[in-house]
Amino acid sequence: QVQLVESGGGLVQAGGSLRLSCAASGSIFGFNTMGWYRQAPGKQRELVATITYLFSTNYADSVKGRFTISRDNAKNTVDLQMNSLKPEDTAVYYCNVNVRYRGVYDYWGQGTQVTVSS
Repeated sequence: QVQLVESGGGLVQAGGSLRLSCAASGSIFGFNTMGWYRQAPGKQRELVATITYLFSTNYADSVKGRFTISRDNAKNTVDLQMNSLKPEDTAVYYCNVNVRYRGVYDYWGQGTQVTVSS
């Protein structure tokens, strides 16, 4: 019933930009934290950025100043604007919604590939 669908991934040259979007559907408690995570080949999944329902943001040090996360509570979407991309940003990017109400719930998208060429 709950579904997160990412879009916007692709191939880009170093220094370029991409904008990832995630649309949430289904019954998800509104007071949540949305975020983007990524997993590169041979590495563990890592947090990229999060944003609460009140728009408080948190970024990994590696992307701070380059990436911007945003959300639209009315549309149930979360975006990640990625600028000044580096080859080390290459990974599968996953949308996440975390709910802490009557339990802890994590919802994940299917992932979208971002490849940055050098």
